[in-house]
Amino acid sequence: MKAIVQDVYGSKDVLQLRELDKPIAGEGEVLVRVHAAGLDRGVWHMMTGLPYLIRILGFGFRGPKIPVPGMDVSGEVESVGSGVTRFKVGDEVFGTCEGSFAEFVCTKEEKLALKPESSSFEEAAALPVSALTALHGLRDCAQLEAGQKILIIGAGGGVGTYAVELAKHYGAIVTGVCGPSKQELVRSVGADHVIDYTKDDFTELDERYDQIFDIAGNRPLSKLRRALAPRGTLVIVGGEEGDRWLGGTHRQIGALLLSPFVKHNLRSFISEENQADLQVVKELAEAGALKPVIGKTYPLEQAAVALEDIEAGHATGKSVILVAQ
Repeated sequence: MKAIVQDVYGSKDVLQLRELDKPIAGEGEVLVRVHAAGLDRGVWHMMTGLPYLIRILGFGFRGPKIPVPGMDVSGEVESVGSGVTRFKVGDEVFGTCEGSFAEFVCTKEEKLALKPESSSFEEAAALPVSALTALHGLRDCAQLEAGQKILIIGAGGGVGTYAVELAKHYGAIVTGVCGPSKQELVRSVGADHVIDYTKDDFTELDERYDQIFDIAGNRPLSKLRRALAPRGTLVIVGGEEGDRWLGGTHRQIGALLLSPFVKHNLRSFISEENQADLQVVKELAEAGALKPVIGKTYPLEQAAVALEDIEAGHATGKSVILVAQ
């Protein structure tokens, strides 16, 4: 089978298109013929091995433990291993795996769900990691309630567009922060208000928010807290600045250390994929509450180009690798 492979950490130049043996489903595993694979900034971090914290956390110190990139997947069940009861050959599925930039991939049964009937394979591949991150951040970490005012920083990205849609689904009043090229997109997915960060600094405006959902931002905690209501909640999802050791995670660490000593709730979380919440995402997609925004698609052999575009900040919504047509 064809697959994108990397032997070492580095830039897009470490990625190679190779022929690999087709995997075999083991106990509790499902072999999926991959139709499409989603990608986001997390895939770039795994490719580069930066920040170094991800190596320390077990993804491979000198080189990647998993040589094939990609986590988001959609496709058809090719075969099932012993003990698998939820899926059969031919089922259309979506979910997460290790190494979706390939024609076939094995993953645990509990990492998959039946594909939303209303979604194409391309759209389904754009859902799992980013939609689950938005769901876990808003529903579980922020505990967002109807009528609350929420500010979503990075509203035009993969997680951000889902966060806007989910926040509106939960009945919140949504303000999205993005660049000028993404304003119409953010409005189209449901934002009540949009702030162009190149023109206005929301931390200097008079508006105060019950919730701030900061996706891959770079503003210091002191500035973010200025925009919070007196007992508001800040949830930091990621960050793209900082040193090579911690990257943007220094803000998350700082928030967790500071929170017990201030009136604001300063939080962060790690999103873990599971079948129950994949089912929630499926149902929300079928109900029209979650509509994937796909900025650009790429054939498998152009995976390096896709990751270069993400690094350059050119991606809008989710990017998707098309594997099987």
